[in-house]
Amino acid sequence: MSVEFKDYYETLGVAREADDDAIRRAYRKLARKYHPDVAEDKVEGERKFKELNEAYEVLSDQGKRKKYDHLGANWDQAGAGFGGGQGGGNAAWGGAGGGGQEWQFEGTGFSDFFEQMFGSGKGAGGRGGFYGQPGGGNRSQKGRDVETDLMVTLDEVYRGSTRTLRLQKPGREGGVPAIQTGTVKIPVGVQAGQMLRLKGLGNAGINGGAAGDLYLNVRYERHPDFHVKGVDLYYDLELAPWDAVLGTEVEVRVPKGKVKLKVPAGSGEGDALRMGGLGLPTGEGDFGDLHAVVKLRIPENINSEEREAWANLKKISNFKAQE
Repeated sequence: MSVEFKDYYETLGVAREADDDAIRRAYRKLARKYHPDVAEDKVEGERKFKELNEAYEVLSDQGKRKKYDHLGANWDQAGAGFGGGQGGGNAAWGGAGGGGQEWQFEGTGFSDFFEQMFGSGKGAGGRGGFYGQPGGGNRSQKGRDVETDLMVTLDEVYRGSTRTLRLQKPGREGGVPAIQTGTVKIPVGVQAGQMLRLKGLGNAGINGGAAGDLYLNVRYERHPDFHVKGVDLYYDLELAPWDAVLGTEVEVRVPKGKVKLKVPAGSGEGDALRMGGLGLPTGEGDFGDLHAVVKLRIPENINSEEREAWANLKKISNFKAQE
């Protein structure tokens, strides 16, 4: 199967030598534009947002970025084995004894390219992309389990959802690839790293043995405004200097809906404002918290009138930054 190379730098609109800050800024700017909550075209916005998320997933991770840069556009001719890769992906490739046979998935939130370059098929614990299980003579044996990643949005964490997956298994039935569909229920409060099990959707058993299972490793989709720690959400609250000094009220869109956040006068860079119960659900009826962390934004370009006002403020103010 031919898989199209994804130019993640082009997706984010950054140079290949861009540093981490430039990549983060580019992602946040575009992700805010195309996030399904705000995009005018919801379908196109969702498609574009997934592309941006995948690009940022790779370029913001030093290990993945190094591998991506090293292999480049000729990645599929580099002789690299992608099964058992590091982190994210969806193609569980055959390893020892697997004969290079391939699993393919649709509906997990990752592109075919990402799946194959950063596949997470694992042989440990009896899992992996192996077709059947070697040895054992004529004994009945359960098929090997398969593990892959499932990208879950914060909205799905908050509300739960049901996802339909389409699986193309190794081998062929009647001359065509073996294809199955499966339904996975994503529970409210699902945790990053949690395994969701779909019974019987792994490799076929041997000599009448039961089929193995499919394990989905939950990964959170990147959000342009929040980063997650456990069940708490952290939000960069960008303020103009006058709003930090005088205080203000801002509207923040969280998974629970829009909320008003009162910023007290005299708020400084790095101050954290906690709003209880506005984080992610625990799955047990409770919720984490929202932490809004103040980030001061300084005007870069000011006109003559603004410059005069700042100069006058400097003259009349008793504030001393060095004290």
